[in-house]
This record gives sequence, structure tokens and C-alpha cells, in this order.
Amino acid sequence: MANLNRRDFLKNSAFFTGAAWLSTSVFGCSSTVGTAKNNSPIQFLHGVACGDPLTDSLILWTKVTPAQQPNAVQLLLEVSESNDFSKLQHQELCLARKEADYCCKVDLTGLQPGRSYYYRFSDSNTVSAIGHGKTLPAGSVSQVRFAVLSCSNYPAGYFHVYQQVAQQQLDAVLHLGDYIYEYEQGGYATERSVELGRALAADNQAEMVSLTDYRKRYALYRSDKDLQQAHASHSFICVWDDHEITNDAWTDGAENHQPNEGDYQLRKLNALQAYYEWMPIRPLVLGQQQSLCRSFAFGDLVDLHMLDTRIEGRNQQLEYKHYTDEKTGAFDTQRFFGDLTNPNRTLLGQKQQQWLQTQLMRSQAKYQVLGQQVLMAKMMFPSELLSAFSKPGPELVDKIAQLTALKQRVAKGDTSLSAEDKKRIESVVAYNLDAWDGYPYERELVYKTAQQQNKQLIVLAGDTHNAWASTLHDQQGNKVGIELATPSVSSPGIETYLKLNTTQVEQLAGVLPTLIDELEYCNLHQRGYLLVAFSKEQMDAQWFFVDDITKVVYQTKLGHQQSYKL
Repeated sequence: MANLNRRDFLKNSAFFTGAAWLSTSVFGCSSTVGTAKNNSPIQFLHGVACGDPLTDSLILWTKVTPAQQPNAVQLLLEVSESNDFSKLQHQELCLARKEADYCCKVDLTGLQPGRSYYYRFSDSNTVSAIGHGKTLPAGSVSQVRFAVLSCSNYPAGYFHVYQQVAQQQLDAVLHLGDYIYEYEQGGYATERSVELGRALAADNQAEMVSLTDYRKRYALYRSDKDLQQAHASHSFICVWDDHEITNDAWTDGAENHQPNEGDYQLRKLNALQAYYEWMPIRPLVLGQQQSLCRSFAFGDLVDLHMLDTRIEGRNQQLEYKHYTDEKTGAFDTQRFFGDLTNPNRTLLGQKQQQWLQTQLMRSQAKYQVLGQQVLMAKMMFPSELLSAFSKPGPELVDKIAQLTALKQRVAKGDTSLSAEDKKRIESVVAYNLDAWDGYPYERELVYKTAQQQNKQLIVLAGDTHNAWASTLHDQQGNKVGIELATPSVSSPGIETYLKLNTTQVEQLAGVLPTLIDELEYCNLHQRGYLLVAFSKEQMDAQWFFVDDITKVVYQTKLGHQQSYKL
């Protein structure tokens, strides 16, 4: 298959333009429409969901499971401003089509800004759960609250984090990707899945490749009651990362796609089709070419710009091993830095970069928030740690402690340090070339755009499974904003990769902010979520953690909080 990017596919596919199965309806325009009737029983096994809120519209979603396989299932959608549905403000008949895996989406327009709506789907015999969604506010806004989520791995453990988020008072939930994982049973993070009763489905235990594979994996994840509760409680604003397709994906390939798995472009399109079917996301945003990179205006307080840093325009990731001579071990520094700083090297792609530039230029909101996947902060480590990370364990913690002590001495102006000691601290490299550190030229373009508009950025990130807070600077050292990263819902963190116990990983988290210039805080071993609250005066960030995702009974605590005045 020829290289077909997402924009081309959206333009040419009836699925994503909405012509095939997205229903658009105007709120309050329908009169009594009767009851939906079907020839065979149906079940609502995957809950309901609401997403992509605007001031006047919401995407409402459900999935039905019919006893037979008709071409379509008829449903009645009911909407009310009260959760007891004592007064119906809207009702309409809609269809869940076989060609869309019996997922049903309605783009309900004509709503009022900043208002809560309750909805449910039914036929003559069965009623779905009740869902709640909230439209975006308009005009002067005093506060906006987001929960930020990422990296939910069903086999790895229970989705306690989703349950906790469901109980918060929020304006929206931001899910920054890795909503599902593509791996096979017995692969990544499945070690305890059978014991926990969270093994992959018997008919979906291989790595996902086909459209059927992806659909069945979404069905498994969306069967989780905690995830259903979160979706039923809040409007979601979502973006994909790599595992919705396969690990370390880029525009034309992925680390976890092999030749024997078929054509990558076909696999990618299978993944994207399932994503649009199963997620409460609007297929097209009026006036925009792209559908995934899109903006949400929370009155005059927050403009949220959701980016696709994964497949819209990403060039293939660099890898250190490709610049290392296998025989001598010598590293080709000149070639590496030439490729790394190539001005044509892109993470967003030119069109998305221009789109973001335009959004920042037009925005009058106090806060400019980028919702995206990978860390933007410079995570620069002493170069000697690269080889040390390949040998995880307590020795690694000791080496980091040594380097931290040296850096503290440098900061204090210790003149007794040798030239070799200084070199150990000053010779730094990027730890993760899959993040913005692998695309530094384009990062500077984003920073320059914000500076030209005299705007400080607030960057929200996922991907790493750990909590981070950093201050962002351009190459000249000017502060351009802050970055807050959410821990994972359930995917393993650094403590697993580095084989560290709790004491060791807490020690590591304590010293890394000294070792990494832009880093201010990190938690490297707990699962949780980020809560961000914006007001006219300041922005408050709180990181909440659950103590154990492998036990049904658990506790949640506030692990860290910071306030910012921008």
C-alpha cells in the first residue's frame, strides 16, 4: 500500500468524514419520537461516553452488543438537564451500524455553554447507563479544572485511577494517549494478568494487527467498570500516542512493526478506524483540515491545543546504536548531532506547526495549554549514564548519587574539582530520543512562536508512566513555560525498568532534579493522575497516587502539589 497519511485517509474515508455513521442532531428540535425497536435483544456492555466538548455541542457515544448480527441497531437517545430525566429536553432515534462495530456516535449541537447534560440510550427492552457531559464555558471564566491521564494498560493492573477521576469535579478529562496497548498475552506488562483476572480475551491474545484485533482490544478495555464510570462522569478530550497503533510509531513505521506483520500503512489505518469508532472524538472539526490536532476554548481563561506528536508528521526516531561502531564502540558524534539538529527534522509536521502558530497568534486566553504525548523538557543526563542504564540495579543509583554530588560541588564553586570531574557533569546527552529531545530544532520553533506572541506555555505530557514537573527554557536560557507530566493509570514505571525497590527509586527521584537542569519534581514508581486547576490568579497542579494497582482494595493520596503564577 502506498504511504497514506491520516489526513488523506480522513478525507477519503466515509467513516471519518462522518457520512457513514456519525449522526448530527440539533438539541431540543425533536418532538416525541417513540421507542427504538429491534428484532433481537441487545446489551450495553461497554458503557457510554461523552467527548470533544464545544460551547454548543457534545459527542455522545455508546456501543451495543446485539444477539444477532443485523446491519444496524436502532437506539433512542434521551437528553436531560437533570440526572433523573424527569424532564426530557431532547430525544431522537439513531443507529449503531454493523460496519462501525455497532458503535453509535451523535454530535448533539444547539447546547448552552458551560452546562451539564445527562444522556442515555435505549431500545424497547434495554437501557444503557446514564452519562454526564459538560459543554465548554464562554465569556469570563473564573476557574477550569482538568484531570490528566495517560497509559492505561489493562493486563498490568486494576484501573483504580479511572475510578478516582470519576469522583472529581471537573470541566474535562484529558487523556494523552496509550489508551490501549497492542501487545500479546505473555508480552509487556502481562506477568500477573491471569492472577488478577485481567488476561487478554481468549480470541484476542496475539499482538494487534487487523481491524478485528483492534476492535476486540477496545472491547476488553471498555468492559472495565472503572473506565466506564470515568467516561460516564465527564467529557473526555483525547489524543492517541503510539500504543493505539504499535510501540514507537512514526509516520511511516514503528519499532514494534515487523515485515511479517504485513503492510504498516494498512495496520495504521486499521488502528485509526477502531480508534474513531470506539472513542468519543469528533471525526472532523469544522474549518480545520486535521481532526486530532484541535483547540478547545474554555472562555477567556484557557485555550487548550491538542497536538499529535506521533503520526501526523513525525520523522523516524534517532537511536544511539545507529551511530556506534559495532567493532570499536566509537560514537560518531558529528554525524549524530548533524542529524539531530537537522532543520528539516520534524515531530509535528509543517502543517500542524503552522496550525499551532495560528492558534497561539489568535488566542486571547490567559493560559496557553498544549495537550500532547511526549516530554518537551530537556531531559539531559551525564553521558556516562547511558551505558549505566543498560545495567539496571542499585549500582546505577550509586553512580547517579556520585554525579549529583559532583554537580552540587560545581554549583557551590568548589575549586578543588578536577577537569575530569567537571567533564563528567558537563558532557550531557538526551536520555529519550523518542521525546522532544530527539527533535530540538522544532521544539525551538514552538518556543519562538510562544515568545513572539508574548505567551508562556503550559505543556501537559504523558507517555513516560511517571510524574514530572519541569521549567522550560529555550536554547538561550529564556524561560518559555512549564511542563507537567502525568503518571500512568497502570503501566509500569521506571522502577520496573531499572529493577529498583521503593527506597532506591525514591532516592533516585530525590536527586534527579539536581542532576537534570529543567526538572523540579518527579515520582518514578507510583501510578496515578494529574489534576490541574486554573484561575485568574494562578495555576495549581496536584499529583494523586494509588498505593497498589494489583489489589482490589487500595488507597489514594495527594503526593505532591505546586502552584504557578504566570
